[in-house]
Amino acid sequence: MIQLLLSFISGILVGFSLGLIGGGGSILAIPLLIYFVGFDHPHLAIGTTALAVGVNAFLNLIPHSRKGHVRYRIGAMFSLTGVTGVILGAELGLLTPGSELLFIFAAMMLFISAMMLRKSIRTNNAQPVNSSEEALPQGRPSKIMLFGLGVGFLSGYFGIGGGFLIVPALMYSSGLDIINAIGTSLISVGTFGTVTTITYALSGKLDLLIAGFFILGGIGGGWLGARKASALPTKTLTQLFSVIIAIVAFYMLFVNFHSI
Repeated sequence: MIQLLLSFISGILVGFSLGLIGGGGSILAIPLLIYFVGFDHPHLAIGTTALAVGVNAFLNLIPHSRKGHVRYRIGAMFSLTGVTGVILGAELGLLTPGSELLFIFAAMMLFISAMMLRKSIRTNNAQPVNSSEEALPQGRPSKIMLFGLGVGFLSGYFGIGGGFLIVPALMYSSGLDIINAIGTSLISVGTFGTVTTITYALSGKLDLLIAGFFILGGIGGGWLGARKASALPTKTLTQLFSVIIAIVAFYMLFVNFHSI
């Protein structure tokens, strides 16, 4: 019962992050399931996380779409090739020992944290713009799809939705501003999470009950995060969140260093 309550609380935190800045789902969810909820099997945590984050991402599309922050055509192109990368990455991830996977995952968290800090310091807050389905702002479809393939592979390998990778990849490959990249990224986060879930479920690495409570918590957190996304300074929130990611990553590196 305690595990279910902790899963619900974790879902609120993860859902809020997804709704607010389009990322942080699995970056937070995997450590929360292992060190807060008490999962002792990394692959089981990854499979369960993938389902919860994927469903919450699709639910968070609704408020972002209503605010005009989603470009479905760009999101579909990015996700199309990304699915192939997810399948390849997930198969490789299942072959990697759990402790090694967590250690590599923590190292990637530190890299993402550093990139987030660097970008937030160098750029100003972006203002929301109309996200109607006009021509691509910048970039070619081939560029968008190539980035989708690469991000999809990393998403599948680490069992993450990949929001923190997808948002900057969308901005760079298509020219979307930050608020539209956040909304559009949820298409890929949901798609990648669903494909990863299927791969892990076929290997028996999925806990539906824990995932269900995680999703319930994420619904409330996600809608609150989406409402705040247009009102709060994204730059400040990104900087704060990157510091949190770094702290969690250092803890994971310390715990798993002697296990690899």
